[in-house]
Amino acid sequence: MSNYPAHLKYTKDHEWVERTSDKRVRVGVTDFAQKQLGDIVFVDIPTLGQDVGAGEPFGTLESVKSVSDLYAPVPGRVVTENPDLESDPENINTDPYGDGWIVEIEIAGTGALDGLLDAAQYEKLLAEDAED
Repeated sequence: MSNYPAHLKYTKDHEWVERTSDKRVRVGVTDFAQKQLGDIVFVDIPTLGQDVGAGEPFGTLESVKSVSDLYAPVPGRVVTENPDLESDPENINTDPYGDGWIVEIEIAGTGALDGLLDAAQYEKLLAEDAED
């Protein structure tokens, strides 16, 4: 069974979001996503200061199986990127909710997290997808 920490929020695109301050969130991909991708070998992330729109592609993950888009879970500006992913992209596989985080986004506007899923809703989404 996969791991879905209760303190995080989730997207239907399999990203997780952790509020780090009133205006910032940390973003990564879920345990489910990293398992589906397989061994991650390269991460293409936005440059610092880049504006991102909720639901819009903002980077890619390259694995031995495929290349997958990353989608911004909230609108805002990229203010921090995980410096370790350039040399150790496999951190996403080994620690998706810790050392495998991807970027931090300064949130634009209020209510940006309102449409995100909690852990129980995310697990239900995965269960429904598995039935299809």
